[in-house]
Amino acid sequence: MTNLGPAPSTGSPLVASGLTKVYGTDHTATHALAGVSLTVSPGESVAIMGPSGSGKTTLLHCLAGIIKPTSGAVSWRGEDLTTLSEGRRTALRRQDFGFVFQSGQLLPELPAVENAALPLMLAGTPRAEATQVAARWLAHLGLAGMEQRRPGELSGGQAQRVAIARALVGSPGVVFADEPTGALDQATGAEVLSVLTGAVQASGAALVVVTHDAGVARYCSRTVTMRDGLVSGEFFAGAPAQQAPPQTPVPDAATQAAMAAHPANGAPSATQPGQSHGATR
Repeated sequence: MTNLGPAPSTGSPLVASGLTKVYGTDHTATHALAGVSLTVSPGESVAIMGPSGSGKTTLLHCLAGIIKPTSGAVSWRGEDLTTLSEGRRTALRRQDFGFVFQSGQLLPELPAVENAALPLMLAGTPRAEATQVAARWLAHLGLAGMEQRRPGELSGGQAQRVAIARALVGSPGVVFADEPTGALDQATGAEVLSVLTGAVQASGAALVVVTHDAGVARYCSRTVTMRDGLVSGEFFAGAPAQQAPPQTPVPDAATQAAMAAHPANGAPSATQPGQSHGATR
């Protein structure tokens, strides 16, 4: 993986501390996040798993600076995202973060190479240089010769590869993926996940994937499960089985499903609901 673009900065974890997010007021208030702390280390891949309404997408949006939490902090490279202006957070998302969404969200009027190059061009990189970097990423992801195809001329899996290239062209420190295979069939989804995790790992970026599917979590090095706006479980792929302490509550359905996807794990970590200690092993 050389000559694809500048390497991302290393050594900076993404740290969330005590995040809450409340929608509405008084008796209509909904607590989407109820005090979540999480650390994502450089180069780590983390699956945030849980049922609809558990708070996982809200957590991703707070981590990425898309929305501000009601309280708590998100630290990235010496800055607290929750205190930044909208303009600064927009610039940060363009420069430091990459995104892959369920539907890809490609611009239908642009060819694949320009869709992939868009973050660079928006950041001021000359078009010729930006498209050269994008073309190298497309080739790396198996799309050589398809640079001029528009989204309507690509399969679902090919379109998601373009979205992956777009997420990586700017050499981000963190790539966020929200249900990246939700619109794909099982075989294509597995192929895209393999490409996504491999490409992000090769780039040196961290990866945060939101999913309700234990099969998706299998591709990540760590799984964090959520329930009712809190972290309900956390464990690492390939960790040796361990006996859960007696006071540990019975894992919820999301945690049990994630554990089944990582059969080497005999029990979730001792992390209590609402807390996460990051990538300590």
